[in-house]
Amino acid sequence: MLGKGVVGGGGGTRAPKPSFVSYVRPEEIHTNEKEVTEKEVTLHLLPGEQLLCEASTVLKCVQEDSCQRGIYGKLVCTDFKIAFLGDDESALESDETQFKNKIIGENDIPLHCVDQIYGVFDEKKKTLFGQLKKYPEKLIIHCKDLRVFHFCLRYTKEEEVKRIVSGIIHHTLAPKLLKRLFLFSYATAVHSNTPTNPQNHTVMFDTLEDWCWELERTKGSMKYKAVSVNEGYRVCERLPAHFVVPAPLPEESVSRFQGHGIPIWCWSYHNGCALLKMSALPREQDDGILQTHKNFLDGIYRVIHRPPYEIVKTEDLSSNFLSLPDIQTAYSKFKQLFLIDNSTEFWDTDIKWFSLLESSSWLDIIRRCLKKAIEVIECLDAQNTNVLLVEENASDLCCLVSSLVQVMMHPPAFEFTETYLTVLSDSLYIPIFTTFFFNSPHQKEMNLGREAQDAHSTPLHLLTVWDWSVQFEPRAQTLLQNPLYVEKPKLDKGQRKGTHLKHQRQLSLPLTQSKSSPKRGFFREETDHLIKNLLGKRISKLINYSDELQDSFREFYDSWHSKPADYHGLLLPHIEGPEVRVWAQRYLRWIPEAQILGGGAVAMTSRLVGMMEEVRSLQEKINERHHHQRALPAEAPSLLRSSARLSSLFPFALLQRRPSKPVLPTSGWKALGDEEDLARREDEFVDLGEV
Repeated sequence: MLGKGVVGGGGGTRAPKPSFVSYVRPEEIHTNEKEVTEKEVTLHLLPGEQLLCEASTVLKCVQEDSCQRGIYGKLVCTDFKIAFLGDDESALESDETQFKNKIIGENDIPLHCVDQIYGVFDEKKKTLFGQLKKYPEKLIIHCKDLRVFHFCLRYTKEEEVKRIVSGIIHHTLAPKLLKRLFLFSYATAVHSNTPTNPQNHTVMFDTLEDWCWELERTKGSMKYKAVSVNEGYRVCERLPAHFVVPAPLPEESVSRFQGHGIPIWCWSYHNGCALLKMSALPREQDDGILQTHKNFLDGIYRVIHRPPYEIVKTEDLSSNFLSLPDIQTAYSKFKQLFLIDNSTEFWDTDIKWFSLLESSSWLDIIRRCLKKAIEVIECLDAQNTNVLLVEENASDLCCLVSSLVQVMMHPPAFEFTETYLTVLSDSLYIPIFTTFFFNSPHQKEMNLGREAQDAHSTPLHLLTVWDWSVQFEPRAQTLLQNPLYVEKPKLDKGQRKGTHLKHQRQLSLPLTQSKSSPKRGFFREETDHLIKNLLGKRISKLINYSDELQDSFREFYDSWHSKPADYHGLLLPHIEGPEVRVWAQRYLRWIPEAQILGGGAVAMTSRLVGMMEEVRSLQEKINERHHHQRALPAEAPSLLRSSARLSSLFPFALLQRRPSKPVLPTSGWKALGDEEDLARREDEFVDLGEV
């Protein structure tokens, strides 16, 4: 049986521990070693990738239960990934391999994706790190994308076990110099003459022109300006080389406190209101320094305290919102719910899954983030008020909230899909893209800019995550685009005229400084409170947390949800209690027991896509009759039209080749009687093409 690449078998019930132990090594069973070698899968290396260590006769466990079912093969470690090479005779059909990632295979683990490494010693699971005195008989790898791999090393030679385990621990957990990471090896090895499609160019906001383009796109150029005062990072390594500030602000003010205390533009809404962020000044207790900081902030206030900057609400995220340690702790608890070692563990924890989910506090954190974003949206949209987000360094929670606000206020008729977001999150751990590789633009420039300027080095070919052709074939990329997306129709000249005049009036700047309302203003009434926040003296209650604001938020939230859906308007998610749910495709896709075969949103989408193809075909026939020519058929996500058994977690569920039958040990299931064994019941086949 080992010669065919599969060991063992068995059902879903817990089998008794075997009393017989075989001391015959798997390689001794084979009579023809040449035949075994021919069945091994070839290791595909990326440009610049090097093999570091390997071990033969490794068993990749499919279901880590007492049945010991798995695939026999070789485990290797390179400077890019951990890979298992085995002969799997239950290969996917051609229709099911079209979403295959060209960089990361089903049994590949990028080194950056490794979260925890465990070893099993005499049936006890222990965390592995550093130098080992004893080597495990099983290796368990938990990944950051929530995959779990089990590798049995009982049949592997002792010296190979030491080599592969030590190599994996060292290359995944030991700190390394940045220049020794795989990104630089790959970028050096790939030729720089790869053609790029200008139509697929993604604005990365690393040039002054990119920011100017964004200001024009959002109609913010009349109120804000792009500056290059930090070019060469001569002011601050924390800020990018180019960013946007209010137009009247002198550039020399930016460099005084290394960018602290400066309102920086994030985005402008179509009504002229803007979202800004500001990093707090250092927390100093010396009265002289405090007075210097206060005078500086007063100067900023006098510069921009004029229309249209006079109405600004502040949101202090450092003192009145979440803390980063709380977020990290909650996610660490949350992800453990999805790192399932085996089917038995899944069903054992299923009865208390919701209580464990609640105790992690992760969904509550998601709810608070969404609520804070909606509060900001209410100010921008309903109150026509600018919003200033304040944080100690304006680099963590400010980015989180401002991103949510922009997504909720760019219309809910999204051109991308849920699969797009899931793949985007997976790309965090593929170290051939520079998009998520560095901690700051300064770090990126210092490590890539100097390398590119070195006359003795090969020019680096740098990729961004938006180069989807590197990971997926064109047919698979169609799953990243929403087939039901309809662009908002453009207004004619007559309809645009009234809006244009109103918009222009809101954006207009006076030629001379005018006196603003005594009750509102950028720092007016909030000046002392905000200065105290920026100087580190936190207060317990701000104006934007008053009862009046909470009442207006509730009225705004309820009013929006009571109206018919507008797919080209705002997007306000439900944030009440159980309405905040787990992102199923992202977190449950590697758990076969959580999949709904032939169900979920994918079934409805499949049927809608089929209807769209029928309408398109009829339209082509009409055009052919009218114009006596046949129109070219449009590309459609044909993967959804497959007669294969799609699941609710499509397309990732196709990678689960052996969904095991559930073990139901609870008394509630036993009460159903013995007339029908639900654990052994086959799923009903549904042909989505006939739904």
